Amino acid sequence: MRTDVRPRADGLPEDFVWGCSTAAYQIEGSTGADGRGTSIWDVFSRRPGAVLGGMNGDLACDSYRRWKEDVALLRELGVGAYRFSIAWPRIQSGGSGSPNAAGLDYYRRLADGLLEAGIEPAATLYHWDLPQPLEDAGGWPERDTAYRFADYAGLVLRALGDRITTWFSLNEPWCSSHLGYALGIHAPGRKDRGAAYRAVHHLLLAHGLAVRACRSAAPGARIGIVLNTATPRPATRRPEDRTAASRAADERTALWLDPLYGRGYPERHLAAYPEVSMPIEDGDLATIAEPMDFLGVNYYSEEAVEAAPVGPEHPEGFRVAQSWREKTEMGWDIAPEGLGRQLEHIASTWPVKALYVTENGGAFPDLAGPDGRVRDRDRIEYLRSHIASMAGAASRGVPVRGYFTWSLLDNFEWSHGYSKRFGLVAVDLVTGERRPKDSFWFYRDLVAGFGS
Repeated sequence: MRTDVRPRADGLPEDFVWGCSTAAYQIEGSTGADGRGTSIWDVFSRRPGAVLGGMNGDLACDSYRRWKEDVALLRELGVGAYRFSIAWPRIQSGGSGSPNAAGLDYYRRLADGLLEAGIEPAATLYHWDLPQPLEDAGGWPERDTAYRFADYAGLVLRALGDRITTWFSLNEPWCSSHLGYALGIHAPGRKDRGAAYRAVHHLLLAHGLAVRACRSAAPGARIGIVLNTATPRPATRRPEDRTAASRAADERTALWLDPLYGRGYPERHLAAYPEVSMPIEDGDLATIAEPMDFLGVNYYSEEAVEAAPVGPEHPEGFRVAQSWREKTEMGWDIAPEGLGRQLEHIASTWPVKALYVTENGGAFPDLAGPDGRVRDRDRIEYLRSHIASMAGAASRGVPVRGYFTWSLLDNFEWSHGYSKRFGLVAVDLVTGERRPKDSFWFYRDLVAGFGS
């Protein structure tokens, strides 16, 4: 990543990287163009009731055709890096076999355009858009999907590794496993806890195999993973609430970081779900723990938790406590202090080399005034307070090396359709016109070193 953007925020290193993040299915559109295959989100979004208003990503922000406009916006922001995802179905329509040249060419053009604008491309290999034929064969609960991902990662790195040197294997595998296979509110919409935990293991195995593929195909590249970790705070200082908070961090944090850093799966968490069996084979845990170059952390909110009687409703003995905090349009508490706490917890518990905040942002009403201007002061305050919390953690020795806001553009927000807006830039759903909000100009000033 570029290291020449030098913020003036206290506590951040001089080589700190500022950026923005997006995801392919949320912005690209053109789902039937140039040999792209069908993804699980193409199918899931057409299931009645799965997505608000029956919306889908067929058009999204039309970034597949309008990527040059997006690069121009990034250049105007002055950011040092842009994190985007590569759509697996654009590269292998069926999830295996020879690559689709048109798909690779699209990402070559995007990467070249970013580099010409002085912006480092940072690519995520998987942001939830599994090719539907792989789901038809069993999806992430099946071991073969991890091997298909390793093949896909290798061919992408061989094709694009000369342009892109910063890679993320998976984005938020907790969402892929738990929202997709246990709760059924994300694609593919299954409700089977046993399948979800098999997916946990195969997603992590896929990550480890992708790290090895990166080392082989692009020796000069760096690679990590992006997790949406959660370390809730205890509602009180009572020992039982402190234990509850520790238990609450198992599923979203320890379940992933423990195996990634060679500690195996957290037995305390798995013991609460006796119906779950992790499909570990010889050598798997060593593969999963393949050394990474950095860890990406996505943070939006922090909850308070309290002890609860162990039972079917609370198998791990905790529940979310009442909160006083203001909430975003997603219903999530605005808790900027939690970002610093989470970064410090991770850095003090696992041997992380470097941390990047790879997503952080808030959904707000974003009502335009008569002049068309979106004066999103609530988002500006959200970003300001969270960045200050991150900087505080850095000043206390946490190795945080970069920050990527979510998101550059208002986009398809999964099961919420287009009803939730996270972007620094508003996008007209009919014309595709991009219009920067006030938060865009705030972030530009911050990146330039004049934020406050």
